[in-house]
Formats: sequence, C-alpha cells, structure tokens
Amino acid sequence: MIRERLPETLKSAMREKNMARVSTLRLIMAALKDRDIAVREKGNYEGIIEADILQMLQGMVKQRKESIILYEQGSRPDLVAKEVKEIDIIQEFLPTPLSDAETETILSEVFESLNAHSVKDMGRVMAQLRENYVGRMDFSKVAELLKEKLK
Repeated sequence: MIRERLPETLKSAMREKNMARVSTLRLIMAALKDRDIAVREKGNYEGIIEADILQMLQGMVKQRKESIILYEQGSRPDLVAKEVKEIDIIQEFLPTPLSDAETETILSEVFESLNAHSVKDMGRVMAQLRENYVGRMDFSKVAELLKEKLK
C-alpha cells in the first residue's frame, strides 16, 4: 500500500540526503494528511482509501504538468526541471498506465457490458471505469474518447 511505502521512502531519501526527493515526498504526505483529516470529519477515522490516494497522486501530476506549460511560456527552465523531477517521484507510487490500445479495448468491453449507446450512458461508463482503473487511466482523455464514441 502507498500509505505504508511513503514513510519508508521518505526515510530512505533523508538518509541519502536527496533533498528534492524529501521535499516531494513531504508534499505527498501533507496532501494525504489533509485528505485524511477531511474525511475524519465525516466519521472515517482510518483515512482515505487506496483508490482515493491514487486519484490524489494523479491530481498532483496533472497540476505539475499544467505548471510546466506555464513555466515554459515564462522561460523558466529551472522551474520546469523541478516540476519534471517531482512528476517522476510522484509517478513511482502510481501503477503503470494503460496504453491507448488497452484503453480502447477496455472501453469497448465496458460499452458491451453496460449496453451503452448514448451520451446519457456516459456517467455509468465513467463510474465503472473509475471503480476498476483508478490510477491506470487518464480520465480526461477517456472522457473525450467516450464523447466521440457515444455521439
């Protein structure tokens, strides 16, 4: 589980004196703690589940990719390099993403199993995919593919 790997990885990075890695791991742990505190108010004292952690990590990667675009526009290669390093560290905790071909195959299977034919079925399809492929699919790309297929 990611929750158990994070502190061990942080300790290792601290021993190696890899400050960029330490900083990124601390950011991840802080974000995780924030999410845990938020669900504690709803009566869940164990924290967020693994799927939510994966979603959080994907969001962190997405934020950094957006920052890279802005830093490139602002001619800040130093900040671009920092964001790229952070993405690499965060992705260590994410499962291997599915290829485009694998995603297409899975979409076809889900369409058949849910008997999806129109845009109205998009919510059911996305729910099914999120349930089974969190951390492995880029759901913004999947949403675009779904819109094309369900027209």
